[in-house]
Amino acid sequence: MATPKYISNPVLDKLPAHLRQYIMPQNYDHYTPEDQAVWRYAMRKNAAFLPTVAHDSYLEGLGKTGISMDEIPSMYGMNRILQDIGWAAVAVNGLIPSAAFMEFQAYNVLVIASDIRMLENIEYTPTPDILHESAGHAPLVAIPEYSAYLRRFGELGAKAISSDEDRQLFEAVRSLASLKEKSNTSAAKIKELESKIVELQDAMTNPSELQLIKNLHWWTIEYGLIGEVDNPKIYGAGLLSSIGESKWCMSDEVDKIPFSISAAQQSFDVTKPQPQLFVTPSFAYLSEVLEQFANTMAVRIGGKVGVERLINSKQLGTIELSTGLQISGLFSEVILNEKSEPAYVQSSGPTALSYRERELIGQSVNHHPDGFGTALGRLKGINLSIEDMSPRDLQAYNIIEGKDVELVFEGNIIVKGKVQTGTRNIHGKIMLIALQNCTVANGDRIIFHPKRGIYHLAIGMKVVSAFAGPADLTSFDLTDHSMTEPILDHSANGLTDVRQEIYQKIRQIRNIEIGNDELFSIVKTVLSDYKDEWLILLELYELAVSHNLEQVSEIFESLATLKKKNPEVGQLIQDGISAVNVT
Repeated sequence: MATPKYISNPVLDKLPAHLRQYIMPQNYDHYTPEDQAVWRYAMRKNAAFLPTVAHDSYLEGLGKTGISMDEIPSMYGMNRILQDIGWAAVAVNGLIPSAAFMEFQAYNVLVIASDIRMLENIEYTPTPDILHESAGHAPLVAIPEYSAYLRRFGELGAKAISSDEDRQLFEAVRSLASLKEKSNTSAAKIKELESKIVELQDAMTNPSELQLIKNLHWWTIEYGLIGEVDNPKIYGAGLLSSIGESKWCMSDEVDKIPFSISAAQQSFDVTKPQPQLFVTPSFAYLSEVLEQFANTMAVRIGGKVGVERLINSKQLGTIELSTGLQISGLFSEVILNEKSEPAYVQSSGPTALSYRERELIGQSVNHHPDGFGTALGRLKGINLSIEDMSPRDLQAYNIIEGKDVELVFEGNIIVKGKVQTGTRNIHGKIMLIALQNCTVANGDRIIFHPKRGIYHLAIGMKVVSAFAGPADLTSFDLTDHSMTEPILDHSANGLTDVRQEIYQKIRQIRNIEIGNDELFSIVKTVLSDYKDEWLILLELYELAVSHNLEQVSEIFESLATLKKKNPEVGQLIQDGISAVNVT
């Protein structure tokens, strides 16, 4: 039997198969001692700085969600605590598609990239990592209003219609994020990918729903500020987990803008610090703006706009008719009537029909492997729609079993055939009619020929909704995604066994697993052979201070020398020293 990728719980049990495909084993043993030191440094620095700038619930939330200052959290430990507040967490391999990321949120599941940033990228990394996901996102889910916002955002994000340009941009960003976490990547290759991303972003003159809601996600969940514009606090995970940007964002160099629906139109660059941030007065206001944005989405608009967005997306989607019938497939054409309303819609390839998110018997992709087309709207010259006809009305217009019928819809769509049977919705309205020996025409064009078999006419005055993905998640095989990049292996980044042993022994001394004699030996080795390893020196400096070692001043001098020699890490060293001296 294969080893399970994760330990499930009541929250995770609800996940559909197409989301479970992204879950990876955390492989906790793969974290190196240096990885643990990177986590500890970042968390201690954040703990020293964030109380003055973060939302009041942040530090309290760290404890509530089982996140330690000293050790990288395990998914199992986090889930034991998160499930008490109705949430869960899963490990994934880096970036996953935005729609999937948000859909996880709809199920109250936090997606956590299991890898951790390299020491070289300790202040900021464009790659999602466990520091960003767990220490950034998890602490605030204990706030009911914020938790509700995350969940609702996930529900709408999963319905947002994307575009082919979105897919290309995702692949480019994912490649860039992965390359930046590899120490052997050339600067030329990184610059090439960054230029490609800018080019793709500039080409998005008409951003999709998914891109717009991603903008909202970025400026709230990732990079949001809360409170007064002149004195805001941080709640965005990207800021909470970035020890560089959490300071930068509070400076006057970053514009603070009152949060509104206009944030959806503001694009962002993942490769640079953000020049402006949005400030919401409260978490409740986030949900208010989100519902304003939802009113612009095809899931609520439907009609011509919704169908055309699905056609332009070139991806699997669903339209829902006024009878509740849902048609899921790859939409390829819409014919409009004189009022610019859909008179005929056509899908190509496998299509399924559903009602209330459950596939109708006999209407699976096996029954419609080559697409599905249907007339919509009102019959010409008749004020009463088919869905509103009583049994007497249906008989009057010959829409009864065994009768030949000719239905002329507005938009010049003509359906001729023999009624075989009908399917009604829960309210008793006809929502699907099967016809034998049927011909469907639009003027001189034959859309459906009797040789193709039974024609299913979907009944609906209007397209009331259009959204990404299938109505019934089981109608299509959605588990065909494979992540092309392997989980990052820090052992390939040139770390020596001796360095890792030093980090490990420092951890053991801190946990009182080995004594002072070993500490003296480590100090001697580091001061002799590893004077350029600033994080090792900082870890030793902390231990030397707490153990009153005579080498404290010598370690301090080595750190001071390294600050002058390597200005890039000078502030990191100073912040580490300050944290030790404060405690």
